[in-house]
Amino acid sequence: MSAEAPSSARLELPLEGMTCSSCANRIERKLNTLDGVQATVNYATEKAAVQFDPARVSTEDLAGAVEAAGYKARVPGARGDGDPGRIDVEDQHVRELRTRLIGAAVLSVPLLALSMISALQFDYWQWLALQLATPVVFWAGWSFHRAAWQNLRHGTATMDTLISAGTLAAWGWSVVALFFLGAGMPGMQMSMELVLDREASGSHIYLEVAGVVTTLILAGRYFEARAKRRAGAALTALLELGAKDVAVLGADGSERRVPVEKLQVGDRFVVRPGEKVATDGVVDEGSSAVDQSLLTGESVPVEKHPGDEVVGATVNAGGRLVVRATKVGSDTALAQIGRLVEDAQTGKAPVQRLADRISGVFVPIVIALSVATLGFWLGDGTGAAFAFAAAVSVLIIACPCALGLATPTALLVGTGRGAQLGILIKGPEVLESTRRVDTIVLDKTGTVTTGKMSLVDVTLADGLGREEALRLVGALENASEHPIAQAIAAAAKAELGSLPAVDGFTNREGLGVAGIVDGHALVVGRPALLADGAMHLTPELEGARKGAQALGQTAIAAGWDGQARAVFAVADTVKPTSAEAIERLRGLGLRPVLLTGDNVATARAVAAEVGIDEVIADVLPSEKAEVVKHLQGEGRVVAMVGDGVNDAPALAQADLGLAIGTGTDVAIEASDLTLISGDLRAAADAIRLSRQTLHTIKGNLFWAFAYNVVLIPVAMLGFLNPLFAGGAMALSSVFVVSNSLRLRGFKAERSHDDRERARAAGPVNAPDQPADAVQMP
Repeated sequence: MSAEAPSSARLELPLEGMTCSSCANRIERKLNTLDGVQATVNYATEKAAVQFDPARVSTEDLAGAVEAAGYKARVPGARGDGDPGRIDVEDQHVRELRTRLIGAAVLSVPLLALSMISALQFDYWQWLALQLATPVVFWAGWSFHRAAWQNLRHGTATMDTLISAGTLAAWGWSVVALFFLGAGMPGMQMSMELVLDREASGSHIYLEVAGVVTTLILAGRYFEARAKRRAGAALTALLELGAKDVAVLGADGSERRVPVEKLQVGDRFVVRPGEKVATDGVVDEGSSAVDQSLLTGESVPVEKHPGDEVVGATVNAGGRLVVRATKVGSDTALAQIGRLVEDAQTGKAPVQRLADRISGVFVPIVIALSVATLGFWLGDGTGAAFAFAAAVSVLIIACPCALGLATPTALLVGTGRGAQLGILIKGPEVLESTRRVDTIVLDKTGTVTTGKMSLVDVTLADGLGREEALRLVGALENASEHPIAQAIAAAAKAELGSLPAVDGFTNREGLGVAGIVDGHALVVGRPALLADGAMHLTPELEGARKGAQALGQTAIAAGWDGQARAVFAVADTVKPTSAEAIERLRGLGLRPVLLTGDNVATARAVAAEVGIDEVIADVLPSEKAEVVKHLQGEGRVVAMVGDGVNDAPALAQADLGLAIGTGTDVAIEASDLTLISGDLRAAADAIRLSRQTLHTIKGNLFWAFAYNVVLIPVAMLGFLNPLFAGGAMALSSVFVVSNSLRLRGFKAERSHDDRERARAAGPVNAPDQPADAVQMP
């Protein structure tokens, strides 16, 4: 990933006035003409993502470029800040659409009935139809005509140009026919026809086309606007679920409630049961279970103790916690997730850029086809009414909107749903990679395993109880800082609680430790250290030591009172969900490979436990990227999962990089997908979600292309009434958005044990968070 220049700034610019993808293309071209500006305009989110040099271009210059293209831009105060004004504008737009839609529908229904049902056509009914159609065309459809006029002034054409030209042509023809061609005479009759009548006379009118098409397109715009808002609802709800205020502790222990915006790094604050954690921090006092499903998708609350990190917007499910703030405002995990998802949503997949290029020339081509249709049928000797109706059908049936919405709406819903499940998709380019991947390389430590040493087995000499051995050895090891010693001490504390004191503790560098516990002189460490005190391992203990080493475990011998008494086996344990995750990855057609710097014995033991056949061991950190490159050289498309700083080069080298969210910032920055929970099963969910999002995008694009390719020729041949053309055009955009919304139903796969634990844990809701605010997994 290339670093941005120091002087580079990034801005999310909300836009107003776009009505189709052609509008987005024009704004994007206009912004990119400015010096040092790189802009991407997203029609679905109605935003421009702009990279610019503040020394050469101001935000006012950016807004001016948008206005020069015939649209409006609102310059936000700062990136990541809430923008209630933006929400008000969106609400106002939806309300205005609804008002015009209702008015148009009230007038169009009787207009349609009057025009299509012969029994209702009394003398001079056509003049009533004119009175019903005129306000629909000029008041309800005013936004189309205004946009078309603005486009004309700028020498361009958009979807609004087609709608305006089509409806005005239908209305204008009807007015001419009523006044000059005999259509206004008493006794004139009409009926509904799917296919145009080639024998239609010049007195045929199309007022119902002008009125009903305007109504149908308004309906399409209204439902499209609502659906687009729903598409981004997952991210909006996620960002709005943070705490609103917080109880800050003063130096004297007193509490005062302040807005969360006033919280500063280093402040200590209280989180009571059922409350949200106000911001990212570290637990200073208290222990409790915290529901992290908001950010990680984990359904079971996680125990937190002093020294553990907690994340803002998670919910305290148990006892009282005192937390010291470490990150506030835009630095919090929630804010960073929001930025990552927004960046992904404003990007464009390669397949969408093709659709954008087509949309850019679509409207002029359609206008040319409409004129050609009119000229052809007039030249063929067919009646002017038929030729005119066929030309209007071509104008109305064409729909570049579906092309423009195909990718961004699916991306909007998919990335938002991913954020709810603890999966962050960096950008649209990632989606194509997930489809092609056939090999997944898994770093062992911290990815397949916990990355922490723990006690896995204890072998005892005859006549010795486990509790006694753990109590004595655990007490001695508790005085040491070594990770292996701490693993034994932690196991002893977990089983026994408190441990006795140690006298005369000494550390024999590289060999072990010694000391006196409850009057017993203990030696713990390598067998050589015990042998110095004439304590030799029995055949049974020696066999246990060798067996542990064969499994890649570290064997620690312990002796006291002149005899070797026990062998403790310590290892980096496999995560309980890793085997299930490997099985799911295989189910997706991926070939798992275990990559580690450990020896072959340790690597093969871990691989056998989780079900991996291919192992690459004894790899230095600097060589991991070379391993990935070598696999790619064999023709494989490689995904890499890792969590550490030393994994970052390999993550960047891989065709698809997946970072475990519990890992380092460097690894996360180098990856394409981030799994916030740290659960390897989320890797399978991330690939499934990405593939499903890509499948939805391709389905949308197929529909959008096929719709236009099939129906425009049908309209040119005169086989489509303009009335039905308007309905089909409106439905095409609604179909694309509705198809994308199906991604909201994507669910992470759960095992039976997960469901049982979630059911036992029960729902956790903060007092100010309604249970149905956001459906978390």
